[in-house]
Amino acid sequence: MTLEEKVIKIVMEQLDVTQEECVLEASFIDDLGADSLDIVELLMEMEEAFGIEIADEELEKISTIKDVVDFLKQKGVQ
Repeated sequence: MTLEEKVIKIVMEQLDVTQEECVLEASFIDDLGADSLDIVELLMEMEEAFGIEIADEELEKISTIKDVVDFLKQKGVQ
């Protein structure tokens, strides 16, 4: 399973959305209907799943699925 597939799987579970909705450019708020609490819970799940920590200032830069994938790659997650 690729990193993108893992991220999309977590997004689908956390936000209760379909795989078709989870395109890389999908905005968590605008396209997937998440609120700020959903995003915090989603990113906490990402931290747990990938063994990383996301700082508050980094959190502000994450608004799409692609942002998460790029962030994880930057942290060296495969």
